[in-house]
Formats: sequence, C-alpha cells, structure tokens
Amino acid sequence: MTSQPFDASAFLRSCTQHPGVYRMFSADQQLLYIGKAKNLKNRLSSYFKTTVSAPKTAALVAKIASIELTVTANETEALLLEQTLIKQWRPPYNILLRDDKSYPYVIVSSNEFPRLGMHRGSKKKAGRYFGPYPSAGAIKESLSLLQKAFKVRQCEDSFYHNRSRPCLQYQIQRCKAPCVGLVDAAEYAEDVRLSIMFLEGRSNALTDELTQAMEQAAQQLDFEQAAALRDQIALLRRVQDQQSMEGGHGNVDIIAATATAGGACVHIINVRDGRVLGSNNFFPQVAIEEDSASVLAAFTAQYYLGRQDRDFPSELIVSSDHADWPAIAAAIAQQCGQHIGIRYRVRGTRARWQQLAMTNAEQALQTRLVNRTQMAARFTALAKALELPEAPNHLECFDISHSSGEATVASCVVFGPEGPRKSDYRRYNIEGVTAGDDYAAMRQVLHRRLSGALENQGKLPDVLLVDGGKGQLNMAREVFTELKIEHVLLLGVAKGATRKAGFETLYINDTATELNLPSHSPALHLIQQIRDEAHRFAITGHRARRGKTRRTSVLEGITGVGPKRRRELLKYFGGLQELSRASVEEIAKTPGISKTLAESIYSALRQG
Repeated sequence: MTSQPFDASAFLRSCTQHPGVYRMFSADQQLLYIGKAKNLKNRLSSYFKTTVSAPKTAALVAKIASIELTVTANETEALLLEQTLIKQWRPPYNILLRDDKSYPYVIVSSNEFPRLGMHRGSKKKAGRYFGPYPSAGAIKESLSLLQKAFKVRQCEDSFYHNRSRPCLQYQIQRCKAPCVGLVDAAEYAEDVRLSIMFLEGRSNALTDELTQAMEQAAQQLDFEQAAALRDQIALLRRVQDQQSMEGGHGNVDIIAATATAGGACVHIINVRDGRVLGSNNFFPQVAIEEDSASVLAAFTAQYYLGRQDRDFPSELIVSSDHADWPAIAAAIAQQCGQHIGIRYRVRGTRARWQQLAMTNAEQALQTRLVNRTQMAARFTALAKALELPEAPNHLECFDISHSSGEATVASCVVFGPEGPRKSDYRRYNIEGVTAGDDYAAMRQVLHRRLSGALENQGKLPDVLLVDGGKGQLNMAREVFTELKIEHVLLLGVAKGATRKAGFETLYINDTATELNLPSHSPALHLIQQIRDEAHRFAITGHRARRGKTRRTSVLEGITGVGPKRRRELLKYFGGLQELSRASVEEIAKTPGISKTLAESIYSALRQG
C-alpha cells in the first residue's frame, strides 16, 4: 500500500486562524515536529510555499503525511503546551535540550543547631533553600567557604545525634562541635545568621558588619575575638576579589548561544542578589543550518517552561534578538506568577555579563569541536559514510579567495583525528592565470602542492577535499591523472540548489558518484568545519595580500625611481592621480626626471 501525498491545499482551506499547537506526522505516524502559532493557518501556510528557504524545512515538508491541531485560548497557552509536548515526545525536527537533571540547592535546616547542606529534588524538608546552583561544584565551593568562615556544621543529622566526642571537623577548626555542647545556642545562631547573609548575596553588608564587630572587639581589648573576625573578613574579601562581575545587582540569568556547522552551545550565568552563583554550558542537538537566535529562543523556552524546580530570575539577558521573546516572557510569567523581563540591548555591568556569556559559549563550543574524542568520532563517521576500510588520518582541503580576480590566494588546511594541524597549513599566491578563473587557480595550487610532495617524497593526504562542485572536482581529477596519483580519495563538495549549509552534495572521486548526508550527520559536520576553516584561512591570506598591494605605490616597481624621485613626482603633480594623467613630456618636466625615465614611468602607470 502506497501512502498518498499530503494535500496541503485542502488542509489549509479548513485550517483555523486561532492560536494553538500543531503536530506533524509522517506516513508511518512518526511524530516529526511540534510547533506553536499565534495564527495556525498563517503559520502552516508558510511551510507549503513554492520556494522553501531552509533545507531542514524542505526535508520536513517532504515527509509530512498528516497534521493535528490543538487550539488554545492565546499564544502563551500555546507556548506552554508546545514545550510540554516537546519534552514528552522529543520530535526529531525540534531543537532538543537534553537536560533532565534537578538542580542543587543549599539548605539551612530548621533544627535547634541547623546544618548547612546540599539538596536536590522536591523541597519537602523543613528549612530555608538557597539557589538553585548551576552545579554541585558551585555548591561545594560555597559550603567550603562557609565552613572555614563561620564553622556551622554540615554533617547529617544521623551522624550529629550519635556523637559522644568532637569529630575531625572540630579538630581542624571547621566546626564548633554543637553535637557535644561546646558552643551555646546564641553564638551558634549568630554564625548561622551570618552564613545566611552570605547565601543571600549580601557580602558587602556582611563584611561591613564584621568590620564593625572587629573594631568593637579591639576597643574592648578582646584581641582573640578581633583576630577571628579579621580572618573571616579576609576570607570574604578574597571571595569578593575573585568576583569578576562585581557591581551588579538583582536576580538575573544571562543566556548566550552560538551555533556553527559543527554544533551549538548555550552558556548560562546565574546571578542571585547580585552575586554570581556560577555558570553552565549546554549543547542542544541542532541541525546544521540553525542560527544562534533560533537555538537561543528554543533553548530558553524549554529550559524555563514545564519545570517546577526551576528558580526563576526577575530578568533574562539574552545574546540575540528574536520575535518569540514577548511570548516566551508571558509564558514564563504565567508559570512562575511574576513578571520576567527579557532584554537584549543592555549597558554597563549587564553588557559585560552579556559579553562574558557570549565569550564562554564560543569558547566552550570551540573546545568541544576540537576535542580529540569528538573529532575522532567524526573521522570514524566520515569513513563509514565514504565506505573506507578505516578512518583517514590526513585530510586536506583547498579553497580559492580573491576580489574580482585581484590578489588571488589559495589555502590548504590539514585535519587529523586529533583536530586541525595548523603547522601544516599553507597559503599559495596564485600567479599567471586569468583574473577570476577559479578553475585555473585550483589547478595551479593542486599541481604545486602534489607535485612538490611527489618530488620531495612528502606525505600525500588520505582524502583531498575541494570546494566548488563538479567543475573544481574535474579540475582536481585532471591533476591527479597528470601526476599519476591513484591512492588519494578525492572529495568534491557542492552547495546544492539552495546554497544553504546542510544541503550539500558530495562527489566521491568523480561526478558520477554522489552522496547526500543528513544535516545532523557528524561526517557532514566535519566536512563543513574543514571547509569553513579553509575558507577562513584563504580569506585571511587574500586580505593580507590585497592590503599589502594597495599600500604599495605603483612607482615602487619602476627601475630608477627611488624614494627621492617618488617624492619629487608626487610633490610636482600633487598626487598619483594627476601623475597618472600626465604625458611623457609633462613627466619629464619634473626635477631629476629624464625623458627616458619619463617614458618608463608613463608605461608603468598605463600598465598598472
């Protein structure tokens, strides 16, 4: 039984214009995608236009066999339902946040002698909760500081109630041993109060209070107490000095996202009561063509909606603008019962937070992309896609860069399973070819690279990748035939009809053997990363060469015209433009310029 193609026209004629959620299914009833819309008919109509810009959308539309709708009262309800369904079903065409853990808190118990500890899960235990913290490491750091400064116990109640003598924490001066009555309730309660001030982010007020207490103790000649307070202040001062975002205030989450061909990263910085609790990186599963703004919006909705244990800030600072921010802000406000501001344009301390989050996201993604394990896995995936007996060890990619034929530069970048081998990168200045002839330029660089390796018994690549499609592949094939190279796999990359990332066609050895990889393929991500690196390296070299050419006067290449005569010529004519218009006779009138030299200058200017 063959499935009938989806009749989009008939479906759209009866589609409602109310807000709601739509679910797209394949012929075998696999859920493909879940989305929300303010106007369902308008949104769904955009999928079935004659020209679809995004390759991911085109691939999705090609698989649709049916669409189910759920109408909601408003866009906010649609967004909440969308996120609930995405978390439940995890459709393959949605951006997925793989984050199912509960976040840790610091709890101050409600005992007579309270304990400080880490807590995950529902807040059923009696006591005060602080957080959530981005990681267990962030909590351990805070608890260690409090243990040194205020000596509040952190042992479990079962351990505390069964002590007959002080434990090791008392011996190393990190607890006052309330378990055996070595501290009275009033003094211990004061230590707990100071610990709570720190957890609330009131570090400056805490330091000021301790400073006053130290001065008072010194005036009363209680130098032992003054010294203890001095040590506490010094410890807190060191923490404040380490705080790189000093000067902020409020409860803020700063969220930045970056996306490249190799993946995406979202970095979150958590600020509570002006104190940075820590940060965390997330690597959502995305298709190759997703941009940073889309990743950020999808992540933010999933991160804050549908999670009861989430601690909501009063403000979100984001790295990209997006049309969905008002709806996401309204949905978060409805869930948490308070207004949440989402801001993109910020200044001062908030701008520094925003930039720091963006820097961390970019750095984390770059680290992940060059990670040896990740890179080796991509090389293995490439070997499988190309049906090679083993993963290649040496892959080279070539690219050409110029501006309308000016200052043509070719690049060669080298990758191995460990990542880019930048010491093996090479640039080639292309000479003697017709301006703008990329095929001739590619032929020249490949011939120079490969013939040089053969003559000097150098290493040839296992896979040679050329960007530019069938034409460049055929040119590379000719060079291989001319040099009698047989054991190097030639891989051509064509951008495809839409010229969008993720929709490339690969040609293996010749134009008759085509390969199309899915946009989420690690092998395609590797090819895209290497190609982008070759493109970057070529552009950098081209710009440097073009800049050098434009900074060099055409007069510098003329025999007999040194610095002094150049100055005289430019001074006499008032600039190179007027000199270029001058005749031989006019040039010869310049002091120190003979008729013969004037003819040489005239010819050089006309050729330039």
